Amino acid sequence: MGTVEAVERAITPVLSSLELELVDVEAHGGQVKVTIDRSPSLDLDSLTKATAAVSQALDAADAVPGGRYELEVSSPGLERRLRRPDHFQRFVGSAVAVVLKAGSASAEAGAPRRFEARLAGADGAGIVVEGPDQPEDGRRIPYGDIDRAHTVFDWRAALASSPSSPPRSERKASRPTAADRSRAAAAARSRAAAAARAASAPPSSRPTTAATADLGGSQNGPKTIDDDDVTETP
Repeated sequence: MGTVEAVERAITPVLSSLELELVDVEAHGGQVKVTIDRSPSLDLDSLTKATAAVSQALDAADAVPGGRYELEVSSPGLERRLRRPDHFQRFVGSAVAVVLKAGSASAEAGAPRRFEARLAGADGAGIVVEGPDQPEDGRRIPYGDIDRAHTVFDWRAALASSPSSPPRSERKASRPTAADRSRAAAAARSRAAAAARAASAPPSSRPTTAATADLGGSQNGPKTIDDDDVTETP
């Protein structure tokens, strides 16, 4: 039994007890990388607890030869690696990126070794992919011919489903024009002059004036100041 299989056997029951899913295991060069997940989401606290539990399970089972290794436990991220048949079966209908092994029968069939396609089917022996560069009835690829594969995150669909800002034309229309800025500046100067005249008047005849001018504006630009913006109290 190889290191990956030994690690999976040792930690699967532990992760199941924490209601976590074992997504993938990689082991090479003294490094063990364990990818886990939880629906609907995996939080930092669960990840921390899982790391401690996985480390204890590996040590107890002596699953890594030599007993010296660097452990990394992480979440899958936006794009998930597909390694086992159950991985592929879970994502049937999704877009996938596939790299075929050099010299494999699938790679020698004339199609590119690296490609993206729709995962149309998966069983115990291999997968079926569909796409513009694939045969009309799909292309079957044995698992043994696949070097690596992962899901492809659809950024366009994600952006389309997220709240968006107003169209560019609306954003331009909401910004003040040059004429608006000129009128606002002139009004501000007029009020400054009025305030200066009031300050130089005798105290008995000096009116109390409160003026509020929003020169920034909610759209990052000045607003036109009307006479109604000034309130005078005798």
